[in-house]
Formats: sequence, structure tokens, C-alpha cells
Amino acid sequence: MRIATWNINSAKARQSRLIEWLDRASPDVVCLQETKLADDAFLELFDEDLFRRGYRVAHHGDGRWNGVAILSRAGLDDVQRGLPGDPGFPKPEPRAIAATCGGIRVWSLYVPNGRTVDDPHYAYKLAWLAALRDVVGELAPAGPVMTLGDFNIAPTDADVWDIAAFEGATHVTEAERAALGELHGAGLVDLMRARWPEETVYTYWDYRQLCFPKNYGMRIDLALATADVAGRTRAVWVDRAARKGTGTSDHAPVVVDLDEAPDGDVGPMVPPPSARGSSSRGSSSRAGGALRRGAS
Repeated sequence: MRIATWNINSAKARQSRLIEWLDRASPDVVCLQETKLADDAFLELFDEDLFRRGYRVAHHGDGRWNGVAILSRAGLDDVQRGLPGDPGFPKPEPRAIAATCGGIRVWSLYVPNGRTVDDPHYAYKLAWLAALRDVVGELAPAGPVMTLGDFNIAPTDADVWDIAAFEGATHVTEAERAALGELHGAGLVDLMRARWPEETVYTYWDYRQLCFPKNYGMRIDLALATADVAGRTRAVWVDRAARKGTGTSDHAPVVVDLDEAPDGDVGPMVPPPSARGSSSRGSSSRAGGALRRGAS
């Protein structure tokens, strides 16, 4: 079974890119984030195309900058919209949706950005992650569980092209990483790092300053799973081809192959980048600011 996550950064703007990618990558389950559509609008836009490809759909959105979805042709049962205990900003936002697909409890997550460390949105982000930890703590012992999506956290310094560029910024703070660590403590495994512990892997590249061709990126889109799912994993990779060309999202899909790997044990980034991001402080002054994400 192939399970993927992709921050689509506007489903309407990426409609043709998404359908093209579904036909090429042939995932069984897809978690989408930042659809930026209300539920009715998403179904109106995609229902026929997804139905013809065998996907059932669950979407949770209000038409603004959030919105999450699960597309599945491996079953879509017990759909749950929203995160229990969501602290809200000020009201709960459509950032989480769950369903049981192929016997796995799958969560599609769009973790709050945090904006800046002195912004109320940062405190909201940490509170939201605490609510997610509580959910995982209940579910993980029973397994199997996967939480996939845009976590807006680079787990380690190795997950950003130049850590000096992020001094004082969100996405790399100790508190954010500690919150992510609590998910691991609750029983989740980072599938990418379990398979590729040392390799350079990014999932997000800013649109500006040629960040993608220079490979000035971040790994903030994660696939976390319980040990029973991790044991079934045969390949984990970032589909960089979906980030190439025009009209793309600034994120690339993360793909997890369970039980078998139709394309082989490929990865960690496919195709591999032509250039590596620099880690020098000199380069951070030129391009570092380009990677500090927006305020969604």
C-alpha cells in the first residue's frame, strides 16, 4: 500500500498538478494539507476526477488558508474531523482529519506555523501539538497509526539547508522540537529518518531566490507511524518531480510504500537534486530569509 502526504498549497490552483500526480504516482492513500477550500467546494472541484480513479474523499476546510483532506482507495472509515482538545485560534481551525484506511488509522495534519517566537500563534502551535500528543498517546498503544502532514518543524539542524539562517526563527526552536519529540515518546517513528538516517532530505523549498534549484530547503513534511507500520515500510521518499516546473506547490509529496515497493527502494529524494544547499554563514545572509515561511 502506498501512502503519501502533500501540502498542496491551494487545491484549486494545483488541480491539474494533483490529478497528473495521482495518475503518475498511483498512491492508495493521500493526505493533503492547505487545500484552502470549503468542503463543498473541494468536492465540487474534484469529485468526478477522484471517483473515476477509485478514490473516496474526506475533507475538512472552511475556504480560508487551512484545509486538510484524505483521499483513499483502501477504505475510508470512521472519519473524524478536527483534533480533540484543539485549543483554537481563537476557535478550532480545520487542521486535522482522520480516517481508517487499509486497517491503519491515518491522520492528515497541518500544524500551525507559529509565525514568530513572540507571536501568540507560536503559543497556539505548542498548545496544538500538546493536543496532538494526547491523541497519539491514546491511539498509539493500540496501533496501527500514521500521522502525516506539514508539521512546520524541522526535527534537527540537518533538516534545514543552513541552520544559521534560522537563528531566532520558528520551525527550529527547542520547544517545537521538544513537542515533536513527545510524539516519538508516545510511540511514533519518523519513517524517513528510520530509512535514511544520514542523508540530506528536504520537502519544502521557498518559491523565491531560486531555492529549489539550489536545494535550499527544509524537511518539515513528516510521516510518523507506530512501530507496526514502520516494520512494514519498504520505501520512503520525497517526490521532487512534483515540485518541478510551473504552477507547483512549494512542497513536494512524501511517499511511504508499505509491504512492497513498486518502484524499488528509491530515495530519499527522487530525482536527486543537482546541487546541495550550502551550510556556510555567508550564504545565509543572501538566501536565509527566503526560507522563513508565511503566517498561515
